[in-house]
Amino acid sequence: MSRRGWIGSFLILVILVAVGISLTAWKYASIQETRANAANQLEPIESVEAATAREYAYQATTTSIGTVLALRSITLRNELSGTVRRVRLVPGQVVEAGTLLVALDVSVERAELKAQIAQASLAKRVLNRRRFLSHDLATSQEEVDRARADLDVALAQIARTKAIIARKTIRAPFRARIGIADVHPGQYLNEGTQLTTLQGVDDAVHVDFTVPQQVAAGLRKGESVEVFVAGAPSSIQAQIVALDARVDPATRNAMVRARIMHAVNMPTPGASVRVHVPVGLPRTAVTVPVSGLRKGPEGDQVFVLAPDKDEKLRGYVRRVAAGGMVGDEIVIYSGLSAGERIAASGSFKLRDGVLVAVVNDPEDVRQHNQGNL
Repeated sequence: MSRRGWIGSFLILVILVAVGISLTAWKYASIQETRANAANQLEPIESVEAATAREYAYQATTTSIGTVLALRSITLRNELSGTVRRVRLVPGQVVEAGTLLVALDVSVERAELKAQIAQASLAKRVLNRRRFLSHDLATSQEEVDRARADLDVALAQIARTKAIIARKTIRAPFRARIGIADVHPGQYLNEGTQLTTLQGVDDAVHVDFTVPQQVAAGLRKGESVEVFVAGAPSSIQAQIVALDARVDPATRNAMVRARIMHAVNMPTPGASVRVHVPVGLPRTAVTVPVSGLRKGPEGDQVFVLAPDKDEKLRGYVRRVAAGGMVGDEIVIYSGLSAGERIAASGSFKLRDGVLVAVVNDPEDVRQHNQGNL
């Protein structure tokens, strides 16, 4: 290569080095300027609403589906066959104990009763005559005994016929409300025909429900449960009156019976209700608004609001053990103490250690506004 070629190449190299040095200096200056601007920039502040954890005596419960039963309830059937003569079954009507409901034809029995009464009257006169004659030894003691036996047989036949008439006259066994019936005069009823249902009218009803065996083991007679009826504005208190002596081997559940007394919204027998059953002993916990609980990959968590070393309010992530709902709040079993403040509304914007301003705290609002001036 000639001398002029070497000189040209050297000049090009010098130019490239100079350009590289210039670019490096410019980039360094740009970085330094960015750092300076970042150092002078205010730390971002997130606005949230705060809530204070409140102490709460919490009772764990389990929910069961129960069936309402009247204290007294029967399916009314006729004991003897016969033809219907009178019917007083008005669906929905409340009848008193002893009220006539259905009367079967007893004309044959009444005729037999008259004959048996006459036979008994004759047997009584014969017995009196035999007794009178026995005083004068005009008759034997055997004839007196036979006359007494004839009278007893006649009286027994009268009692039997009266019992048949009573069994063909069906009356309400207790104060009850009549169910739907389809019985009419002139209808022939076979023995054991279903006439209607009777639901006792009382100031109380039973609620039968099942619970798992481990829950049943902790229940005691006299404890209270909450009953929720569809359409009712509030729950109804019921008291446990009986626990089944056995556990169902198929479901491992035990039957429990509770009684509702003098309730304003008394549920109808046969209705389905929800029953909240206490589980274990009451425990002390805290409650916070449900908006303050966050679901993370590591479990439930809340953002606790606390000042840092510079007395600036920050939000810190804390894991908690959450339970059931109490109105609009959620129960926290562990991880949070009563009196601690957490971020409620707006907590979804937070990250661990972020600077926060509480919008429902006048002092925090003032400081937040001053910091943005």
